Amino acid sequence: MNDTAPSQCPMHDNIDRRKSAKLAEANVQPDEGARWVKTAEIARKVLRSKKSLQAGAGAEYMTADNPEHISVFFLDGEDHANKKRKTQRFLSPKAVSDQHFKVMTDFTNVLLEEFQKKGSDNLEDISFKLAVEVVGEILGLTDSDRAGRAHRIRRVMEETIVKPKQGIAGLIQKCTQISLIGTFYWRDVRPAINARKKSPKNDALSYYIEEKYPVKSIIIECLTYGAAGMMTTREFIVMAAWYLFEDEALRDRFMQGDTKDQLAILMEILRLEPVAGMIHRRLHEELPDFEGETLPSGELYGIDLRKSNVDEALVGECPFALDPDRAKRVKDLGRYMSFGDGSHSCPGWQVALHETRIFLELLFKVPGIKLAREPDISWHQEVVGYELRNAVVTCDKKD
Repeated sequence: MNDTAPSQCPMHDNIDRRKSAKLAEANVQPDEGARWVKTAEIARKVLRSKKSLQAGAGAEYMTADNPEHISVFFLDGEDHANKKRKTQRFLSPKAVSDQHFKVMTDFTNVLLEEFQKKGSDNLEDISFKLAVEVVGEILGLTDSDRAGRAHRIRRVMEETIVKPKQGIAGLIQKCTQISLIGTFYWRDVRPAINARKKSPKNDALSYYIEEKYPVKSIIIECLTYGAAGMMTTREFIVMAAWYLFEDEALRDRFMQGDTKDQLAILMEILRLEPVAGMIHRRLHEELPDFEGETLPSGELYGIDLRKSNVDEALVGECPFALDPDRAKRVKDLGRYMSFGDGSHSCPGWQVALHETRIFLELLFKVPGIKLAREPDISWHQEVVGYELRNAVVTCDKKD
């Protein structure tokens, strides 16, 4: 726990209790040559500019003959806007309430029933299975065995979102990645494609087939959604649960609150503990007032989401205090910079929040629920975010 000296604050002690703060301080930094943006005002200027291009995570090296067949994550400008309009319907508030709520609730109940029969389980495993099922429903990856699909996706994510190795080690790494992606395609993607060709549904895969996406593009979409919607949601579910387990008053408010209040609590936890620490943009216009100077077009910026989220100019006084009423007081939606901003802000943010909300509400209703072991926290350098592992939850065992 990182307890820094409190400032004078009329409402809270303002002690920095962020669980990932020390790790982030040691690891979050921009790519080489990038300007480090630490304030919310400049961050929003960069992210909301119409001439701000996606950078980092290989975006600047991604090319495609047909923009329609490349992930929306790697597109910019009109290509990005057009693609986003076509695919946003799978992540819209209407889709979340009409279609995804049921999957979130039903599968959470399945997972918690299994948990109660065992009496003990690893929280990261439960949350990852849920994330795989929810994102799988959005994508259309629903025609293979659930347990195997979760295992295969986990292995692909673990082996592909890593720093490339050199020499023989790099060759072995590449072969492993190709093998895992191939297995994922044959066991999970291909059966889903065949099923959707026979009977299309309201999911992304049916859309990709309708638009005649090549197989490679479909796999890229599945892996991109996997990284964005499965890995990050898994970490946040564990982090939010950790906060609620150790703060009885906050947990009581969450359990007694309506949907709006529950979301306010979760967004405030996420403000303090954003899963992604930094994103990059290349801005093709001049940016005035950057620490007293005007920067030329073409500059690369590293947007520090964590520092922006505790910038008093954005979030108000006592930035380190966990205050679910903060957003209402500062007249903000409560997202702050946790999901990015501008055209490339996270399109699935509502899915992630409601998935977490539904899971935690049902989890804390389980008789005898306890956090028997707090998670180990480490840092994923390629994702630029924290990882939480080995959190053990126990409950009254069900016969």
